[in-house]
Order: sequence, then C-alpha cells, then structure tokens
Amino acid sequence: MSNLPATTQRDEVTRVIGLQTQFSADLIGLPIVDPLLTWQISSDRADAVQVGYEISSIGEDGSVVTSPAVTSSEQIEILAKGHISKAQEIRRLRVRIATQHGWSDYSPLATFETGLASGNDLVGRAIGDNSLHSAPSPILRKEFSAKKAVAKARIYATSEGIHSLYLNGVNVTEEYFTPGWTALDDRITYLTHDVTRLVQDGANCFAAELGDGWTRGKFGFMNIYDNYGTTISLLAQLEITYTDGSKEIIATDDSWKVSTGEIQFGDIYDGSHIDFTKEQKGWKLAGFNDSSWKAPVIHTIKRENLLPRTSTRVLKIEEFASKIVDSNNRTLLDFTQNISGWVRLVVDGKKGDVITVRHAEVLEPGPNLHTAALRTAKATDIYTLGHDGRSVIEPKFTFHGFQFAEVTGPAKFISAIGVAVSSANERRGYFSSSDARLNRLHQNVVWSIHDNMVSVPTDCPQRDERLGWTGDAQAIATTANTLFKIDSFWRSWLFDLAIDQKRFGAVGAVVPDILSKHPSPASEEEAWIITDRAGWADAATIVPMATYESFGSLSTLKQQVESIRTYVKGLSDRRKGEKFLPEEFQFGDWCDPDAPVDRPWLSKVKAQFVANAFFANTVQLAADVEALAGDAAHQKEYTELAATLRKDIWEHFGAEAKETTAGCSIAIEFGIVPESERAAVAQILSDKVIADQGKITTGFLGTPLILHALSKNGHFSAAYTMLMRRKVLSWLYQVDQKATTIWERWDAIYEDGSIHKGQMSTASEEQENPSMISFNHYAYGAVIDWVYRNVAGIAPTVKNPGYRHITFAPRPGEGFSYASASVNTPYGIASIDWEIIDGGTMAAKIVVPFGSKAVLDFPTTSASSMRVNGKVVSNKHEVGHGHYDILISAPEITSFKVA
Repeated sequence: MSNLPATTQRDEVTRVIGLQTQFSADLIGLPIVDPLLTWQISSDRADAVQVGYEISSIGEDGSVVTSPAVTSSEQIEILAKGHISKAQEIRRLRVRIATQHGWSDYSPLATFETGLASGNDLVGRAIGDNSLHSAPSPILRKEFSAKKAVAKARIYATSEGIHSLYLNGVNVTEEYFTPGWTALDDRITYLTHDVTRLVQDGANCFAAELGDGWTRGKFGFMNIYDNYGTTISLLAQLEITYTDGSKEIIATDDSWKVSTGEIQFGDIYDGSHIDFTKEQKGWKLAGFNDSSWKAPVIHTIKRENLLPRTSTRVLKIEEFASKIVDSNNRTLLDFTQNISGWVRLVVDGKKGDVITVRHAEVLEPGPNLHTAALRTAKATDIYTLGHDGRSVIEPKFTFHGFQFAEVTGPAKFISAIGVAVSSANERRGYFSSSDARLNRLHQNVVWSIHDNMVSVPTDCPQRDERLGWTGDAQAIATTANTLFKIDSFWRSWLFDLAIDQKRFGAVGAVVPDILSKHPSPASEEEAWIITDRAGWADAATIVPMATYESFGSLSTLKQQVESIRTYVKGLSDRRKGEKFLPEEFQFGDWCDPDAPVDRPWLSKVKAQFVANAFFANTVQLAADVEALAGDAAHQKEYTELAATLRKDIWEHFGAEAKETTAGCSIAIEFGIVPESERAAVAQILSDKVIADQGKITTGFLGTPLILHALSKNGHFSAAYTMLMRRKVLSWLYQVDQKATTIWERWDAIYEDGSIHKGQMSTASEEQENPSMISFNHYAYGAVIDWVYRNVAGIAPTVKNPGYRHITFAPRPGEGFSYASASVNTPYGIASIDWEIIDGGTMAAKIVVPFGSKAVLDFPTTSASSMRVNGKVVSNKHEVGHGHYDILISAPEITSFKVA
C-alpha cells in the first residue's frame, strides 16, 4: 500500500466506466473459475495514470469480499482471485482504481453467475422419442405447481439435437439453435436461463421442442446424416428457490409426456415444413389435455462431456423489409442484403393453403432464383395454414443464406421481413471514407462475417456445407477481431479445435471436424488429405495470436499451448528427418484465379513452398506463444527451428517464390526473405501488381498478405492500385456488381452478368455435383484489416496488445478527402478522423483511451510541419490518453491509377 494513495484520498474526476469479465455479459451459468476483469476508465485529468486497483464483490446475501489493493497499471484480464468458489454462485464484481491523485469511485457492477459443478448435477434423464432423422419434431411437456413465493428460478438445459424451451408458453431465451455446434463427440454445452419472472403462482408448464440440428441432420457436402448420433433428446431441469429458502427441481424424466405437433420437418440445409393443421393449441400451457400423449423414450447422454456454454449467443441482429421484384403467379422478394436467417411472412389465406418459400443469394435472368449454387440444399420452407384469415409464419430449426426469396401458393401475400441472425452480434469497429465503393466493401465484409458466424465460423451460409473451415477462419481472424467483440467466440471454437485434434490425431480442415468422419471429397487419383494442411490447420496458431493482438487476451494463448505444441510436433514428425514437409496434397493458395477452374488447389505458387512457409510461420508463432504463456525451453526450440526453416526454405524455394505474387507476399510477410533481399523482393511484387493493373492474382492464402507485403515496404501506390481496381478480379468489381457480401470466386458473376458455374473435378459417388460457387465467403474480406491500418490509420501492436499501444498511421490515397475509424478497445474507444483541407493540409482528430499510448505516424514529407493541439512536434510523436487535433502541412498523398 505504500506506493498507493491513502484510501481517503479521492480522485473525483476519474471514473471506471465499464467492467467486463472474460465471458459475454449476457451469459450466466459460467464455469467455476476466477473471473478475469477488464475495465475502461475516463478521466478529466490529462496527466492521470492508473497506479493501482482494488477488486470487490457483493454476494446474493449482501456479503462483501474485498481483495487487497494492488499496485499496477494493468487493466486487461486481471485475476479476481477469491471471489468465486462454488457452483450456482452469484457475485456482482466491481473495481476502483487509484491514480496519483487518489481513488476513484467503484465501477458499475459486472455479474458473474456460475453454473453447475458438473454434468452429473443434471439430475434428470435425457428424454425424447424413438424417431429417426427428418421426422416430425418431438414436443415435450411437464406440468408442476408452485405453491410458494419464488425468489429465484433457473433452467439448466442441453440437448442432443437443437431445442427450444418454454415456460408457460414463453420462450425462455431470445437466442437460436441452442445448445449450438461444438465438437459434439466430446463436448456438449449446457445453457443456463434466468426464468424467475416466468414462474407463476399455482399451475405451470415446462415445455420443449427438439430439432435434428447438427446432431443427426444432413451435414457436410456428402449428404450424410447422423454425424453425431441417430437420436435427439433433452436433458433439463428447472430449479426454483422459494423465498423461505426451500428448493424444488423439476427435471426431465419419464413423468414427462411426448408427442409431435406442427413442425413436420426441420433441417439446417433443406429448410422447415410446418403444418399448422397439426398444431396442438395450448400444449405449452398448464391445463392442456395431454392424455393422448406418450411417455418419453429415455436416451443416454455422456454427462462427463457436458460443459457450461461460454461462446457468444446466436441472436437476431437486424430485420430487413422486402421489395417486390415480381408478382406474376408468385411473389419474388429482394431483401437488399445477403443475410443468414429466414423470412417472416404475413399472408391472408384459407386453412389448408400450402405456402412455399424458396431462397437464393442472387437472381438469374427472368428474373429467377439462382439455386444451382445451393447444390443439394433445398433451402425451402413449406407451410400449411391452420386457419382462415391472416397468418404470421416463419420456419423453425433452420436458417438460410439469401438475399432473394420466392413465395408461391394460393394465399394472398401481405408482407415479408428478412430476419438476420449471428453469433457475431457485438460490433466494435467502424469505418467510413469519402469513397462510397470502399464503404460498401467494408459493409460487405461486416455482413459476410455476421452471416458466417452462426455458432461456428463457417465458409458459407447457404449451400450444403456451412462448415468451420479453418483456412477461412485464419484468413479473416484479424479483420473479424477489429469489427466485432468475438474473443470468447474464438476461445470456444479453438477449444473444439484442440478436442478434435486429439480425437483425430491432427488439426482438421474444418472445426468441428466432421470431414474426418466422411469419405474423401475427391476421386482416388487426387484424394484430399484434410488434416494438418498448410494455411488451414495453421488456424491453431494464427487465430490465437490474432486474438491476443486485438484483445490482449493471454487466456486464449494459455488455453491453446498444448494444442499448438502438438500441432508443431505433428508437422515436424511429418518430415521424417528431412528438411521439408513431403510433397503431397495441399489446399495451397486456394482459388488462385489463374488455377484450373475445376481444381482450385492447383495455384501458381508451388504448394510445397506454401506448406513449408506456413510451417515456418506457425513455428515462429508457437515460439511467440511460449514466450507469453509457455516456457523458455519450448520458446528456444521453436525459435531455432523457425530460423532454420526460413533459411532452408529461401535457399531451396526462393527463386521460384519470386515468380508469383502469392510467393512474394508469403515470403515477405512470414520473414522467409532474408533482410538483405527484402527490398528487392518487395520491388518485384510491386512491379507485378502495377503490370497487372492491380488485378487480383492470389487466392485464400496470398490475398490476406499481399497489401501488407506491399505497404510495409513502401509500395503504397501498388497497394492502392490493387485495392481500388474496378475491373474484374478485384474487390470493387464485386461492389459494382451490386454484391452485398464477399464472393468465394473473384469472378462469381461475369462481366456479361452470367453466373460462374463453379465447376469442380471432384465428383464422386457420394457427391455427384461438387460445384463450388458462393456469394458469401468472408476470406477475401481480410483486406479490411489493411484498410483500418492504412486508409484510416489505426492499429494495435503485438508487443503491447489490445490497443495498449496504438499506431495511428494514415496513408491517404489520391482522391480520398477523408476517412475515419473507431474501435471499442478493452481500454475504451480509440478513433481517428482525418480530412484533406485548405488545398492540401491534412487535419486529423484522434482519441486515445485511458490506459493506452499512441504513436502518431503521419504521412509527412520534407516540406511538412506537424502540429498536435497547436504545438509543433516531430513525426512519430507519442501521446497518452486524451483528444488531439493534428495538422500536417504538405502531407504525402499516394498516387495510383485505377483500372
């Protein structure tokens, strides 16, 4: 305490304005672990710095626990030890900080509520029926009586399959597709819901619906059902604590009743069939006559696999009104945005009328839905109306990737809303500029991330795939972390990566890894190896480090240390004593636009170079992780191995790597190029880009790296030439083609308006039509990371992550008159707004949050002067928290040509 001010000394103008734990604020039923606290601070004192903190918490009974004050300037993931000790505990945490001027008031409260001690505390039985996949959804119910005043009520629930829960007819949560998709062979999450307000005096009804979901629905592109089992079931209990202190548990068991209702079919790929003439009205309410219902079938569920849910929830994020495109014998609708979700439809019809809703991302001439891209996914919702008059209808246990929908049937169309859902439901990054097309590109990336993060990070949301492709995830991770607060989402997914890595002996091409259960997605002559593939399995290292840089989260690195070590060892062992990984199938620079259309893995850059370069990069990242969260011995081993690999790779593959833009970009960004040759290789890369007029010549692995490889070596003209190109094979070509998300293939829609067929050479008995064309793939959206760092000019650093140190380094391109960006960092909102004024002067406003420092790296020339809040300073000036006005005379503006 000697280094801290006296507790009676107050700093009245410094406030802790936000407090969060390592979990989303809307989750309860958390693991029984010590909270990790992160807080944001505001102060009216320009010189104030945090010199210490004190953590306190309040229990349900009003008891207060206060930890000793700590001398520290840290604000991210501070361990709150001694505050959480048991299951089903609720504590409201708070923190106050000390500056050199005194102590602040306590922060707003952050609630931390733990769940059950283990899955064995779910005392009931897993119940369902004896149906198989594609059967009508089981509905379950149990009535009970609450005869005392209720103090607290919680539902703890999980299922094999997905479920919806109701208490007295009210859905207990606003989220969808519970309990979500995890590595279901070894981890099923259970959810906790606060239902205190839903328990009513006297008679009550606890009810549920079940859907096939990822457990036994059709999944993967081989049309395989029952990936995780053949049955679906619910395991749940409602725990009521009465005001007199007594408790009651209503658990799933053989006293429940089971039947079926209006949901005749629900499949994630194919859609939902709902027959409202079969609806059992009132079944979710007490007093319903269920005498004709059956006793449930008791199923087994591995309770040792049950863990509390920690990932973000799938929530409704936005609704879109529809525009009628055509109403001749049908109603063709445009929702103006490609989304993941469904159509909420209002019609006026008669009982028995059948209404069909089909979905697609784009239209063909006619206009007609383009459904070829869906492959076998029917993406069709069918409804049979249950009464005369107006009906509001929407599907259940399914979602679609679509912008357009076609409604047919005898009922009169009234209106339709597109409902968009996502696990990426908390924005943190925003960008705007004077270029409308670049702004639209930014929004397209935002929506591709929204749409492809439904429970897991997927490749696409529309066809018979929607898998957690690791290559796509690592490509978009840094951009996604800038745009959304998804650190807990990644932590959950990486946990599953490690689980399936143990089960299958390697890191999968998809996580959760269902492909390792399926036949090879290619013929015997060119069968794919789908584990430990370069650029895909490297998500094991790239995603944790990207999350660390953006959020400052050591907990993710600590969680993944053993997985990373196993991955590095697996790759090293694969060499069998040789210098390099063997020549074998790799995904390579997937979808290189110059690769054979039907063999997108045959990119220009040599696959063995790509494999070994990513191996070297992963080993270096592993060394970095060991320095932060591991041990010195592993760090030394990996550092030496990475250096050896880089040297050997350049000597053996360097000449060939310089022949392609992807090869140059990978070699530069992964440090394969010796420092003495770096400038020369960057010049080769720049020359190629300029010669190609900025045409994209890279695929999934090269594209996220190429602009960085150019700009870090001073070639901003080439970078802007590529960014702003508008002809085909560019980002803005898609914008000009009215895209609202990012395409899988650069030329998914040709210049004449015709649609790419997406042909693939991998047809097999299990997959007759392997075509591959999607209008909603986020991998190429990785460019937005470059836009934030260079067009707007805001970036975190790995050395001081989570925006503790911020680099403000805008590099304006010719024709841009302004740009702005903001990120809600762990420390608070950091932002930059710049504009070109008065015939060339650059004026900027920046905000640095409390606890952060910033370097002002502006585009000065020899003729420039730089003023910060009116004071002349040199470039790369460092500032602390606060608001700053910056003026740069004669700034450097990058010139470039647009093709």
